[in-house]
Amino acid sequence: MLDRVERESGRAPDQTSLEVWMRTTAHACRAELAQRLNHTMRTDRQRGAKRVHYLSMEFLMGRALTNALAALELDGSFREAAERAGVDPGEVLEREPDAALGNGGLGRLAACFLDSLATLGVPSFGYGLRYAYGMFDQRIRGGQQLEEPCDWLRDGNPWELHRPELRFGVGFGGHVETYTDDEGGERRRWRPAQIVRATAYDFIVPGHGTERVAVLRQWQASPDQPIDFAAFSRGDYQAAGAAKLAAETLNWVLYPDDSTDAGRRLRLRQEFFLVSASLQDLIARHLEDNTGLSSLAERAAIHLNDTHPALAVPELLRLLIDVHHLSWDAALAQCRAALSYTNHTLLPEALETWPVAMLEELLPRHLELIYELNARWLDHVRRHFPGDEELVARTSLVDEGGQRRVRMAPLSIIASKRVNGVSKLHSQLMVETIFADYAKIVPTRFCNVTNGVTPRRWLAQANPALAALLDARLGGAGSGEPDWRTHLDRLAELEPLAEDPEFRRELLAAKLHNKALLAKLIRRNLGLPIDPSSLFDVQIKRIHEYKRQLLNLLHVVARYQAICDEPEKSWVPRTVIFAGKAASAYVTAKQIIRLIHDVARVVNGDPRVHGRLRLVFLPNYGVSLAERLFPAADLSEQISTAGKEASGTGNMKFALNGALTIGTWDGANIEMAEAVGREHFFIFGLDAEGVRATRAAGYAPREHYEQSPTLRRVLDAIAEGVFSPGEPERYRGLVGQLLERDTYLLLADFADYLAAQAKADALFERPDDWARVAALNIAGMGSFSSDRTIRDYVETIWELPGE
Repeated sequence: MLDRVERESGRAPDQTSLEVWMRTTAHACRAELAQRLNHTMRTDRQRGAKRVHYLSMEFLMGRALTNALAALELDGSFREAAERAGVDPGEVLEREPDAALGNGGLGRLAACFLDSLATLGVPSFGYGLRYAYGMFDQRIRGGQQLEEPCDWLRDGNPWELHRPELRFGVGFGGHVETYTDDEGGERRRWRPAQIVRATAYDFIVPGHGTERVAVLRQWQASPDQPIDFAAFSRGDYQAAGAAKLAAETLNWVLYPDDSTDAGRRLRLRQEFFLVSASLQDLIARHLEDNTGLSSLAERAAIHLNDTHPALAVPELLRLLIDVHHLSWDAALAQCRAALSYTNHTLLPEALETWPVAMLEELLPRHLELIYELNARWLDHVRRHFPGDEELVARTSLVDEGGQRRVRMAPLSIIASKRVNGVSKLHSQLMVETIFADYAKIVPTRFCNVTNGVTPRRWLAQANPALAALLDARLGGAGSGEPDWRTHLDRLAELEPLAEDPEFRRELLAAKLHNKALLAKLIRRNLGLPIDPSSLFDVQIKRIHEYKRQLLNLLHVVARYQAICDEPEKSWVPRTVIFAGKAASAYVTAKQIIRLIHDVARVVNGDPRVHGRLRLVFLPNYGVSLAERLFPAADLSEQISTAGKEASGTGNMKFALNGALTIGTWDGANIEMAEAVGREHFFIFGLDAEGVRATRAAGYAPREHYEQSPTLRRVLDAIAEGVFSPGEPERYRGLVGQLLERDTYLLLADFADYLAAQAKADALFERPDDWARVAALNIAGMGSFSSDRTIRDYVETIWELPGE
């Protein structure tokens, strides 16, 4: 290591910058991982292994160095080398930027899956885009969110392997023509107006306790010709670079703002660019080892992570029919045997649709194939449900109401062999609500695979204090017993230890250590002193109305008002922490962020509160910040409107790190509570059936306002400008929405939420009892490893033989 630092920097190791140390260490790890990659690929090829190809618009990988050092068992050597050179190894690790390849739960789940695929030895590729700026960096100015580009590739990426030999053309626009093939048959052929080149960059994901790896293959766009030389020669430099700009824009930003037509077109182009390059790559690899494509589904499982990659359906059909000359029936059979789809949302507005006119302009051949696929599907529906033309209309791939649009979730469903939800409740509601018609027609196609998280990053690496305690109590890798890092079900052995006073004391000490580290970070970044002994109440999610950060904030205001009323009362000190980004065009979510800051300014500055309540918003939430927050949390806020949260994985990370959950009976909260014991959760509010019944009965939110003096006082304070005295009208519209519509039933759940918070206070006042419940929460998390999730996919959906 020391020699390598000197060779790469041209300076002595003790005179080399921390950035060079970081890059050199990454290069050393990458060299070892490349050898493992070659071995993995060669072994899989020799045994004709079936591979998983996981297509996702997001892979929220975070920093890679700590994970790689741990997987390669080089962390001790790295620390020794750094310390011998007088370098702080922790500061070296902090110099690595987060990889800006994702945003939230969808991308973090995909990253956990790659970790587990490698660890379990499942032959696999992840496919994504190589975003230059990710989603955005969140800055807070005057309490308001501002978006700035996240220039994470400014100094290059030391982890990636450029694969210039892997280049594929991706077309857009143009026209479709009919021609006669060599055998006299009539065929269709797409003549794109524009060709963009996709070049591969590989990021190697190491397995733990194994030599095997997984690959995240990212696509970088470039023009077919770098510049229009004729335009350049005549001095029209803008026209000369137009094709280059159009291509590179595909890799600029994750989820361009789709409130404009230009943003929607770019998002559609991004999604097609991803699936076309990925499918061409996997078909080329298949043909290197096989004589034809009739065996494609036997060797390749192709998984669609949500509807963003749904254009894989018509693109795979096009490649098989137009390029490789399979018949329609043979091509569709391969699609239905190879493709599978995970649904991540029950929100109808979140299910993607694309205007027919836009598809006709950008992907004319694909629209033809969608029409043909739809005709075949509707014939199937009519045969099995004769006379039910309403069912035919509801299940058509084309929504004929208003502007004609193609529905991407149904497209994914009818061309896949399996469709799964991500928690038991979500999968149940999926077939009862948004996909009820399709479940009626093809009921055996739907199944459930509950999400999980990798314990390597989210416990072993993020929480060394707790990991050391588990090693001492459960036995580490050298004990001759299975290691909990790869056999998380061993956490069940902690259940009897919950009754051990010494273990509870050690658990509280580890938690206090993590809270002190977070308090130091908050003080350094925000200048706000935090009491580490206070109850750390944490909600970290993307900001969205259904996730109900606003309900949490209403409780903060109610608590603040109660403290001001009785400042001499013995209040349980509480630090309420928010973090998360709002989509740039989501006005209400950005207004909630501003309200959090306005309330924080008043609460944190009021001498009557005297530190017994702190409100914190940590900006620019990402993986590295999450690694600080999960270990430090005492209370995990999982308070979405019941029936709206598909699963959640943050809830699992919190509980795995010893936080107690306050939440609704929703998503994976249900399975977690069943594993831990419902009595060890702070469950409140309406369940999914209660939500439906409340709405069916004619929900009147103003009644809750009229009947609850506490709620009325909270809402009046916000509406009257108590927290925004310079602009008293600022939040009147926000409060008005709650009183008139309250789409996500905040007011209906408010009283029960406050009662659950009071129970949390009462338990926190008994630290030994709190530690016992925290230990039971950790003990119940064994089945929420992403290793278990991947095993379920392998057995239930991908059907990998002999894995």
